[in-house]
Amino acid sequence: MSKIDPKFGKQLKSYGAFDFNKCYNCGTCTAVCSLADEKDAFPRSMVRSSAVGNADEISASLKPWLCYYCGECSEHCPQTANPGELMMSLRRWLMGKYDWTGMAGIFYRSAAATIIAMIVVLAGVIGFAAIQAFDTESIMHFGHYFEMFAIGGVLLVILMPNMVRMWYFTVIKPGKKIPFKIYLQSLGDFFLHMFTQKRALGCDDNKGRWFMHFILVLGYMALLMTTVFLDWFGTEYLLVNIFGYAVSITVFTITFLFVNARIRKKKELSKHSQPSDWFFVIWLFLMGFTAFAVRLFIDLGLIESNLWLYLFHLTVLAQWALIIVPFGKWTHFLYRSFAMYFHKLLNLAKA
Repeated sequence: MSKIDPKFGKQLKSYGAFDFNKCYNCGTCTAVCSLADEKDAFPRSMVRSSAVGNADEISASLKPWLCYYCGECSEHCPQTANPGELMMSLRRWLMGKYDWTGMAGIFYRSAAATIIAMIVVLAGVIGFAAIQAFDTESIMHFGHYFEMFAIGGVLLVILMPNMVRMWYFTVIKPGKKIPFKIYLQSLGDFFLHMFTQKRALGCDDNKGRWFMHFILVLGYMALLMTTVFLDWFGTEYLLVNIFGYAVSITVFTITFLFVNARIRKKKELSKHSQPSDWFFVIWLFLMGFTAFAVRLFIDLGLIESNLWLYLFHLTVLAQWALIIVPFGKWTHFLYRSFAMYFHKLLNLAKA
């Protein structure tokens, strides 16, 4: 039996939720949601569970991940209860729940904690440069190795255990029985959702946003491959160099558009940005822009006399890899993909 937590509503507000207690359960949000159906009657069910403090039901649910926050529900809500923003806040709360370190919850609730962590990483980069006597070649050499080992380390130590915890909360703990063969049969859907997020196409008037997100994911993955595995900063291959410039421009151009949309606040989904939203888009922009600038300075023969630029890039990279990727909004990329996978598994197991 689920336990009711009377303090749950207050807890959710620390993750960005507000006004959801205004809901009088009219069902307008579910009626206008193009992704909701009889089986997944969200967001109304999640609003109701949040209002009564049913944290156990929410932690076992995949419904918050089925929402792509197009903003339709919030725009049509007669009580201005902002169900779309609540669904986003529930995802932040769930990421804190899944994270075995507890750091995701701290960073989502406190921008100050995130900034302090960013400063610690900055100090670490400066300390590392000092140990290397501010030698450009040495710093860039070890910086490349950091890129490779940081990705693998974060994946193995933090993200993979968190995915297992998500599986435990949503499948194992609720007592769902899924044959092993179904896990294998549905793996294709997992990768399809990971790279395309095709479910978002079901949202009304969301095609443009989906396309930009799709290109951004491809651009980010390509930039990661170019800088880490193709050693963009060290290569002399023309095609790799051109490719690196192209994908870095793609990343910082699209993220600039996302930042601009959040500043202008014209659409519902951009009106209520939390610090974690800003950290994500700004740091992703800086990742692309500084990578572009570093390679440009290398090609112009200016990087030796402008080590500060590479140190700036390395700082952004380290903050991204050690804070935003494991504990910030980047984890949406994995959690939502696994949510789609688990959702498919549960539906097949019922059939």
